[in-house]
Amino acid sequence: MIKQPPYLKKGDKIAIVCPAKKLPKPIDGAIAILKSWGLEVIIGETVNADYHQFAGNDNLRTADLQRFLDDPEIRAIIAGRGGYGTIRLIDELDFTVFNEYPKWLIGFSDITILLSHAFAKLNTQSIHGQMPYTFENSTPQALASLQGILFGEKISYQYESVFGNRPGNVEGILIGGNLTLLIAVEGSVSEMDFEDKILFLEDVGEHEYSIDRMMRILKRKGKLNKLKALIVGAFNELGEETIPFGQTPEEVIWELVKEYNYPVCFNFPTGHIDDNRAMVLGRNISLNINKQEVQFKYI
Repeated sequence: MIKQPPYLKKGDKIAIVCPAKKLPKPIDGAIAILKSWGLEVIIGETVNADYHQFAGNDNLRTADLQRFLDDPEIRAIIAGRGGYGTIRLIDELDFTVFNEYPKWLIGFSDITILLSHAFAKLNTQSIHGQMPYTFENSTPQALASLQGILFGEKISYQYESVFGNRPGNVEGILIGGNLTLLIAVEGSVSEMDFEDKILFLEDVGEHEYSIDRMMRILKRKGKLNKLKALIVGAFNELGEETIPFGQTPEEVIWELVKEYNYPVCFNFPTGHIDDNRAMVLGRNISLNINKQEVQFKYI
């Protein structure tokens, strides 16, 4: 049975840690926002740590995250930012206490490693959503979605795709995250089971050929043929090509899944964008996809 961490209430403690890259700027504004939600914010040692690219060396980052995984007073842990580094820690963490007393793990990008592990290994829900580093440029809707999910509100999203969808109505368990990081955990204990799931994907800064290659890896491994639905988020800040690749990320993905029958929607508001809506891995959702219009609702 999938475990859902308890919803937050005013007065609860939320910890900020940086399991990957160091923060290049203060996050005072984000801390103020979390406090305005009625939360007590606990700052991890890694938030102000500096070790080459990382927010402290591997030992410090591991210990900082472990401290909050084990602390029963901490009801949620939010990553300060992504970047690179979570994969260096994941196998050193002890989830014994967390597994008995689950709490919300929040982040996206490189933090996909942690979120995927929580679902694959621990059968626990987590949140792919805005982090303090991205709060400053976030849309009000994205922040409201994160706050609403944490506090147990009924959340739904509606939007219109630019790229044409494959219509359909479906209910199922949501999984997904950053495509590069999902490929990185393939073959490990952190690899999620895609069968009969609604998968969402996003990425940033990749070349089109790289997106093509990673999607073909998933297809060759049989990860795409038994989905209930596919949600394609933002694939932005593409790497420049000397010779054009000839297909956009949306065209690449559509070419590889068009033979299947499940619904597919594009341009979903998730990923490295200001309007990065909170996505709960492991939660049941309903998805109503028309040619351009999409309705997404947590059940």
